[in-house]
Amino acid sequence: MSRSTLWKCPKCARPFANRNQSHSCSRITLRQHLANKTPRAVALFRIFAKLVKCCGPVRVVPEKTRIAFQVRMSFAAVALRRDHLIGHVVLARRLKNSRFGKIESISPRNHVHSFRFSSPNEMDREVQAWLREAYQVGQQRHLSRARRRQKKTQDKA
Repeated sequence: MSRSTLWKCPKCARPFANRNQSHSCSRITLRQHLANKTPRAVALFRIFAKLVKCCGPVRVVPEKTRIAFQVRMSFAAVALRRDHLIGHVVLARRLKNSRFGKIESISPRNHVHSFRFSSPNEMDREVQAWLREAYQVGQQRHLSRARRRQKKTQDKA
């Protein structure tokens, strides 16, 4: 499988950067996912989704418990609660910020930064910057940069 080719799950047809990627197959639509949510939660989701879409083309993937945003890989996701959103962005680095409730490192170049938004005002330029950086991770561009740095280091040795 080449770097540009995405593997599609034979059951749900969702594309992934990695063959046999672990996931929960679901065939839920965005409309179905939002159907029983509060107007406040839906409004917060729409604002967040708009910020994500400003980064470039993106696949919106509604799942049973969350809505993911994917390019080659998922780089952000949110879950709608009664009066707020919880979610995360995946960055290539650990970014210390009081707005992140938790940061989990899932690999040396993939760090999950969790957040909670209760107001549209919280989704500001700083959040847009996180999303732009996360979008690069979703495209897996951070892996290309890491490979180039590794090659330069090897060439110098």
